[in-house]
Amino acid sequence: MRLRRLCAAVLLASLVPTPAAAQAAPTTCQDVHTPVRFALTQQTMYGRLCVPQGATKVQVLVPGGTYTSEYWDIPVQPEVRSVRQAMNKAGIATMAVDRIGTGRSSKPLSLLINTASQAEAVHQVVQSLRPRFRKVLIGGHSVGSGIAIVEASKYRDVDGVLVTGMTNQWNYVKVLPALAGMIPVTLDPQLSRLGLDPGYLTTAPGTRYDTFHKPGPPDAGVIAYEESTKDVFAAGEAITTILMNNVVIPASRGITAPVMTAQAAADHFCGTPPLGADCSSAEALAASERPYFPRSPRVDAFVLTGYGHCFNFAPNANEYHAAVVAWQRSV
Repeated sequence: MRLRRLCAAVLLASLVPTPAAAQAAPTTCQDVHTPVRFALTQQTMYGRLCVPQGATKVQVLVPGGTYTSEYWDIPVQPEVRSVRQAMNKAGIATMAVDRIGTGRSSKPLSLLINTASQAEAVHQVVQSLRPRFRKVLIGGHSVGSGIAIVEASKYRDVDGVLVTGMTNQWNYVKVLPALAGMIPVTLDPQLSRLGLDPGYLTTAPGTRYDTFHKPGPPDAGVIAYEESTKDVFAAGEAITTILMNNVVIPASRGITAPVMTAQAAADHFCGTPPLGADCSSAEALAASERPYFPRSPRVDAFVLTGYGHCFNFAPNANEYHAAVVAWQRSV
């Protein structure tokens, strides 16, 4: 009798879905080319839309300089480094875009590209997603964070803002050398073939580890991937990101949605205020950045240790993913 009950229990357990299986809802991905108005011209912004079954919330993700939408879906150990996979497994849709001038988006003259024009293009992507999703959030990294902040501040059409790889307090001792190490794309052996004008910049060959990853552990697979897939940014994007997010009145003051700032403790944007935000802890970071978001109902924070600027590549990036998922579920 006891054996019969045990067998019945085992059979019943095998028929009940586990929590892991419940998270494995199928995700459908598609390439989306959104026509956008851009600095009085007509351009196309590429995005990769991935939607888990039943998703009602989507996050528009904007990469930083020299990166494309692939920054959010890193194929090197994706179970640890892919933001896209982490969000989709949590039931949150993602739309990772290529900034205008990069990847599979249109490539106009670099003089047309700045933070405001990029924000205008991303705004139109946000609007295109509104009919399908109940909530639309925006997230960025580095220059992409500057674009996300301006979009959320000017258009006020998103339900949450994720800021990574940038704070409102810049440690110029670290930032300026990183910017000074960039070269015109016309001088780069790998990317000069794109035929872009010299107002587009990229990293000099062999410099990405020192610029974007140090002091993280040097990973040969990551560095090889980084060097082979690097992209560009327009000089105007860097200049206007500084002007609109640090030197002049910060655009962040206009944001009325909840904000999460996620930073790496060793990044260019952390330090001793006013030279960098206080990234000694999540609590310290939130307190340090909160004054720059006076109209936001809440400012949450997360600090990842042991890595530099592009911490999506960190071997412990899944800790940051978990924090972002928890925050998104609460907004």
